[in-house]
Amino acid sequence: MEQTEALNVEARQERGKHKNRRLRSSGRIPATLYGHGKPPVSLAVSSDAVDAIVRRGARMVKLTGAVTESAFIRECQWDTWGTRVMHVDFTRISAHEKVKVEVSVELRGESPGLKAGGTVQHLVHELEVECEAMSIPEKFSVNINHLELDQSITVADLELSDGVAVLAPPETVIVQCILVAEAAEEAVAEGAEAEPELIGRKKAEEEEAES
Repeated sequence: MEQTEALNVEARQERGKHKNRRLRSSGRIPATLYGHGKPPVSLAVSSDAVDAIVRRGARMVKLTGAVTESAFIRECQWDTWGTRVMHVDFTRISAHEKVKVEVSVELRGESPGLKAGGTVQHLVHELEVECEAMSIPEKFSVNINHLELDQSITVADLELSDGVAVLAPPETVIVQCILVAEAAEEAVAEGAEAEPELIGRKKAEEEEAES
């Protein structure tokens, strides 16, 4: 289940592109807190602290310092290379409030279908779920140790905690093992596809200018 991470924040009085550049050069990034009908609050937070929380897959944070709020990481803006968070948006939230969020899907184990000449295709890298804020899964770990040739694992096969609903259709194929020849034919038919981005990452086309 989702762990709540502590995160210290400071009030941010100065806004705008040049001010944000100077903020980032000091090891902090701009952030904004929204939600519950209250005015947005401009904040500054340690870049390293946010990067560490996001890489652990956490979404719930306990903000301390300039504000004391339970919040949800709604969106991160990343640099051009997708390696550093440049801006983060928080949403005020209560523990039992329902949210919709993308959760990463990871494969565990080795498919025996590989020895039969198959190849494993990981088709779905993240799934949208709806649940209470404190019940957000950190990730879905899909065991493929029993995935034979010409078999697949679908959303319906996932083991879900109480109160967690996956919004994708139950028949959605997450991973499958098919013959290499079949995989090559599918690739030719569908065309080359780009690798999916890591969960929660949105690369910035240009640095935001805030009002």
